[in-house]
Amino acid sequence: MNLTHTLLVASGNRHKLDEIRTILAPCGLRILGTADVGGLPEVIEDGLTFRDNAVKKAREVAMAKALPALADDSGLEVLALDGRPGVFSARYAGQQGDDAANNRKLLADLTGVADRRARFVCVIALALPDGRLLGTAEGEVRGRILEAPRGTQGFGYDPLFLPDGCDQTFAELAEAAKNHLSHRGNALRNALAAGLIGTALD
Repeated sequence: MNLTHTLLVASGNRHKLDEIRTILAPCGLRILGTADVGGLPEVIEDGLTFRDNAVKKAREVAMAKALPALADDSGLEVLALDGRPGVFSARYAGQQGDDAANNRKLLADLTGVADRRARFVCVIALALPDGRLLGTAEGEVRGRILEAPRGTQGFGYDPLFLPDGCDQTFAELAEAAKNHLSHRGNALRNALAAGLIGTALD
C-alpha cells in the first residue's frame, strides 16, 4: 500500500528529522516535522522493543494529526553489556536526550572491557490516519565502541561508534557517507524496498 505524497515524521528530534529528510529526498515526498503541524502529541515510549515503540509512535501521531506518519525507534546495543543501553539509549544516564551524559556513562560501564563490539539498530514503522499499521522495517550497522570520543558531527553515541570497515566514527563521517552506512538509512531503504513508502530509493 502506498502512502500519499505527504509524510509526517513522528519525532521531535531535529537530528532524526534532518537525516530522514536527506535520505528520502530522492523520493519526492513532502516530509513534515513537528514544527509544520503545530507540535506532536506526547507518546510514552514504554515498549520492550524498538518495534513496540516505533509502532506506538506511528499510530498515535498518525491518528492525532490525521496524516500518514513515519516513526522510528533506534538505539545502541553493546554486546558486553547484554544489549544495553538498547531501548533506553536516549535516557541511559537518566535524563532524556543528554548525549554527553549518556556517552560518559557508556564509557564508564565499559571501563576495562576488551570486547567493545556493538551495533546501532533502527526500526521504522508507518501508519495511516485511521491507525492502521502499514508495516515495519529494520536496519542495523555493526561496529565497536572506542575508548574516547572522536568527531563533532552527528549526535547521540556517534562520537564513540566506529563502524566495521571504517577508520572514522559516525561523528567524523560526512553526512552522505554516514547516511549510506547508518542503521536509519538501512531501515528506510528496507522500508522502501518493501513498498511501505511507495517509491524506490537508489
